[in-house]
Amino acid sequence: MKSTLFIFIILLLVGAAQAQQSFVAASPVPNAPNPQKFWSRENKVDFLILAAQITVDAITTQRGLSEGFRESNPVMRPLVTRGVAGEAAASALGLGFGIGTTYLLHRTHHYKAERIAARTMLAVEGGFVANNLMRLY
Repeated sequence: MKSTLFIFIILLLVGAAQAQQSFVAASPVPNAPNPQKFWSRENKVDFLILAAQITVDAITTQRGLSEGFRESNPVMRPLVTRGVAGEAAASALGLGFGIGTTYLLHRTHHYKAERIAARTMLAVEGGFVANNLMRLY
């Protein structure tokens, strides 16, 4: 009688342990929150600098157009030749495209490509500004 009770207790304990192990393995681990936020200090500074560069580019482009120069970008030419309103629209499109591109890279978890794209946009826009300033002054 004692051996039957002993075997029953062992089987009961093994079954309980097996059920707990299956319960732990079967429950999915909840998704951890994304540790990297899009509007980090780094991105805020990058986009602030980009916005400042786009503003300087817009001002120097309008000044150049008033002095007889021609817009070299064929995509933006129809907008910037329409005056301040067209220039504002072109600038908003440029900034929106820059932020949108980096946000898309962020959402698809390409964090390194996001940083590279943001810094490349800063360098290219800085080149445009330098070109405008060299031609004007």
